[in-house]
Amino acid sequence: MIRILIVEDEVPISDLLKITLSGEGYSCVCAYDGLKASEILAKEQFDLVLLDVMLPGIDGFELMEYIRSIDTPVIFITAKSAVADRVRGLKLGAEDYIVKPFEILELLARVEGVLRRHGKLDDTIPIGGLTINAKSMVVLRDGIEIPLTKKEYEILLLFARNPGIVLYKSQIYERVWGDDYPDSTRTVELHVQRMKKKVGWQDMIKPVFALGYRLEVSP
Repeated sequence: MIRILIVEDEVPISDLLKITLSGEGYSCVCAYDGLKASEILAKEQFDLVLLDVMLPGIDGFELMEYIRSIDTPVIFITAKSAVADRVRGLKLGAEDYIVKPFEILELLARVEGVLRRHGKLDDTIPIGGLTINAKSMVVLRDGIEIPLTKKEYEILLLFARNPGIVLYKSQIYERVWGDDYPDSTRTVELHVQRMKKKVGWQDMIKPVFALGYRLEVSP
């Protein structure tokens, strides 16, 4: 599982990042100051660090000097929007620089992009009798391609990357359609029903009453 260290002293933002990333299947650890983050990094390995600049004790730029020596990719997430700060962060070796406030969907896309550039994400996902190629968007069962619409494929990929986790209907809608979940709609239900019938997951994607769905895969 991909491990991400979140270094952010504002607890509500740290909690939001952890909940969001955990919902995408990442394992997250939080540190609320630079010194604690350095102690964690000295003992544990991570695939990515999300790093605030303005931290108690050791600030993000100082901590970046240490992280660079252990070759772990970093995305700065900070309120410091000046061009000089962005340039400094990138020159120190950060992969990306996101300014607060940020959109969650943009954050997820940038996290995925950095992980993919560093070979941390496997483009091929074998699950539930299927082979899903996340790069080519090809889905195979027994070597035969299953034709899906773009939305059906994106829903399938969301389930494949989050087995055993309840996916809320609102979460599916916001991730796939990129918009706020409407008060009344059956769009998600209809797309999930069509997708799971096409790929043969009728008995594997279970409805969770009043919430959403969960993919149950045999070990």
